[in-house]
Amino acid sequence: MIESIKKNQALKKLILYLLMPKNQARPRLWVKLFVNPLKHKKGKGSSICWKTRMDVLPFNDFSLGKNSTIEDFSVVNNGMGAVHIGDNTRVGISNVLIGPITIGNHVIIAQNVVMSGLNHGYEDINTPIRLQPCTTAQITIGNDSWIGANAVITAGVSIGKHAIVAAGSVVTKSVPDNTIVAGNPARILKQYNEITGIWEKPLPQQTLIKEAA
Repeated sequence: MIESIKKNQALKKLILYLLMPKNQARPRLWVKLFVNPLKHKKGKGSSICWKTRMDVLPFNDFSLGKNSTIEDFSVVNNGMGAVHIGDNTRVGISNVLIGPITIGNHVIIAQNVVMSGLNHGYEDINTPIRLQPCTTAQITIGNDSWIGANAVITAGVSIGKHAIVAAGSVVTKSVPDNTIVAGNPARILKQYNEITGIWEKPLPQQTLIKEAA
């Protein structure tokens, strides 16, 4: 059914009008109250603070794991891709999460972090950017990671398990497990050495992080 709607532009336009007001990304009140609770999942003990803007719609998934929190003034948008947040994870004040995003368990996300799995097309110089097709690429945040305040995670990036993104970093490439990155663009500061059991600075040629998959 969903594929049939996508192929029929007139029907697609009608469905979108019924789901959300024109030129807005947020769902209509009836969708928020009666449809989303049936479609989306919220774990036991989880909390979405009342000043959070939940721009989640029923045609993509949203889930919040048990004992997890989304703080006030955050924005969660699944219009272009699913947003999944694991157990015991805290999404800090004024975060922006635009799917497709998967966040693991026991993750700390500080304040004013932006994660966007969406990119706007720009190639046609005769068409306004806002009217060009968008592309998406999955963002994945591994278990037990920590994303510092004011960080930006771009489309297609994976952050490894027990990885740390320093405050103010712009992460454009994927980060391995047990790695600390910082800067714009982010570079490796330290990595955990399983042999020595300590966090070590990498050799100069190892500071660049690999391209996102």
